[in-house]
Amino acid sequence: MSTWSVERLGAVAVLGFTRPPDNYMDFASVIALGDLLEGLAQDSEQVKVVMVTGGPDDRFIDHAELADLARASAGQASEEELGAWPRALQLLEEIPQPTIAAIDGLASGGGNELALACTLRVASTRARFQQPEITAGFIPGGGGSVRLPRLVGLGHAAEVVLTGREFSADEALRSGWVNAVLSAEDFRTEALQWVEAVARNAGPALFAAKRSIVTGSRLPFPEATGLERQLFSGLRPGTGADASS
Repeated sequence: MSTWSVERLGAVAVLGFTRPPDNYMDFASVIALGDLLEGLAQDSEQVKVVMVTGGPDDRFIDHAELADLARASAGQASEEELGAWPRALQLLEEIPQPTIAAIDGLASGGGNELALACTLRVASTRARFQQPEITAGFIPGGGGSVRLPRLVGLGHAAEVVLTGREFSADEALRSGWVNAVLSAEDFRTEALQWVEAVARNAGPALFAAKRSIVTGSRLPFPEATGLERQLFSGLRPGTGADASS
């Protein structure tokens, strides 16, 4: 049975992950996420924003399934399984639609790394964030030690990775780890309202803006501004918010 639910709410696609009891992400679930994201990338006329959320109470997505990590370490994982995490995280970063992690409860290890690959992040007041790998004798393997410093700065990211401790939603907000902290009592509704403020804008402009921000951040400044001008020139001026939203 699939661990992912897919719900279309206007121009927003909500992907919900549920794998009790702890919402560990196994290889099959990561492969399924990549497949879903590839499908949504082809449906950009209907879907302008993708929201990723968790299922069980007080869990966003916890770390990768330990049994899968053991199989990978023993050389028993397939090539598809070994490539599943990089593929899914790259798709979260690079599909046309902005991707938004809606984090209610614990985002630890691979769950936090998945959120970091999204374009934006919103959290409930009870959200907690953690890269605990150092406490088990290894380091993040899904981009946690690479994406987090670029988001919050070297010093704060080093504290996160080198201590392995949990960080509260307020701490995450102060450092720029998340963009907003919303009520835990009605988090899904508030998160959807927050996401819809993005989704009401014109799709082509959203996609161009995401590409300029994500791709441009990886380029030297002259190349990044050249990409921005190219994307700007390809849009129709004066359209404002999408009339179909």
